[in-house]
Amino acid sequence: MNATSADRRYALVSFLTWLPAGLMIAPLVLLMLGRGLTIVQVGVVMTVYSLVIAVLELPTGGLADVVGRRAVLALAAACTALSLGLLVLATSFWAFVLACGVLGVSRALSSGPAEAWYVDTLHAVEGPEADLRPGLARGHVMEDVALGVGVLAGGFVPLLDLPLDLPLGLPTLPALAVPPLAGAVAALVWLGVVLVALPEPPHPRVRLGEVLRGVPLTVASGVRVAVGDGVLRRLVLLSAVVGMALTCVELLVPGHLAALTGSAELGATAYAVVAAVGFAGGALGSGLAPALARRLAGREAPGAKGSVRGAVAGLVLCGVSLAGLALSALLGGGSGVGSVVLAGLPYAVLFVGLGAYGVLRAELSHHRVTAAERATMASAASLAGSGGAALANLTLAPLAMGLGTAAAWWLVAAVVLLSSLLFFRLPIKERTAL
Repeated sequence: MNATSADRRYALVSFLTWLPAGLMIAPLVLLMLGRGLTIVQVGVVMTVYSLVIAVLELPTGGLADVVGRRAVLALAAACTALSLGLLVLATSFWAFVLACGVLGVSRALSSGPAEAWYVDTLHAVEGPEADLRPGLARGHVMEDVALGVGVLAGGFVPLLDLPLDLPLGLPTLPALAVPPLAGAVAALVWLGVVLVALPEPPHPRVRLGEVLRGVPLTVASGVRVAVGDGVLRRLVLLSAVVGMALTCVELLVPGHLAALTGSAELGATAYAVVAAVGFAGGALGSGLAPALARRLAGREAPGAKGSVRGAVAGLVLCGVSLAGLALSALLGGGSGVGSVVLAGLPYAVLFVGLGAYGVLRAELSHHRVTAAERATMASAASLAGSGGAALANLTLAPLAMGLGTAAAWWLVAAVVLLSSLLFFRLPIKERTAL
């Protein structure tokens, strides 16, 4: 295994990890509504999904640090295939609850192990001073590419209205169920690639009792590091802010586009296009992150300073883009393609900023933890993001209903811009790089 091979394997696994999710983004809610669920029941199903992720984030991160990255990623892929298969066949509220509960398990399992595998492998090959930015950037680019390809396919396939006949006497699938079925197949490919292409670094065999004791100890150690280390504490808080920003657009943009296009169906297709453009923007931002950090670096500790300044630039761009969304909601009172473009442009720029920020935040985080804490810390950041998302769900929907969509976007734009101050006088000397 050399650095180039590790880069390619990490990029491929990153793509396959997010392709199933991309395929189900556009049709998921419509599939549940089409099979008789009310919008309130859909909200409950999605809440179950979020709660499962929140409960399991840290334990699954600790599990990856104890038993290895490949085993946990393989389990995540298997759970993804199972959950999407259940979604395809679900016809009742409780069936959808079960499917999305298993999907939440898979999301929690997949949060962190691939990135941790890459960092550990690169450190083993090139030493603790290895440059993480290019490989992390490629991985983030492939995530956005997978989401973009998936959301376009998932958004346009249902328009073809091609029902799918299943064998063994199973009922004919509606067009909206075809993208999740394709996602299940993609998850099986992901499983195979993980088992073949991600060799686990040698480590002692761990017995079940040691796993049960080691996971809570690893989680506790990770929490202590996140709380006790000043840099990690700020980065975790920033993850919550980013979670709020993402939820803000995911919650309010689809309805805004439906209002602009005049129908839910056209709104869903418009959202698929806008989301795909956003993911392309995220890929662009991720790819530009290393160059941005080098460009902004000073002569003293150029790597670390450049990463901090680049992350700040990404956050500021994100905040300005949210303000642009708010402005488009105020100015774009009409309907049609022009109004959709007016809303889509700041959406795309938002993801450019988030893409650049995500790569550089990950680099700063990995330089503060040991290999034994790496996946747990990634899960802690993801958990903080889920917390920010939950807060956004609870507060922004009522605010948008009462004062309008623009008011919610103005508020989150202000929060994101203010959060960039957390980088002020950030102690950037590496704690460890093991």
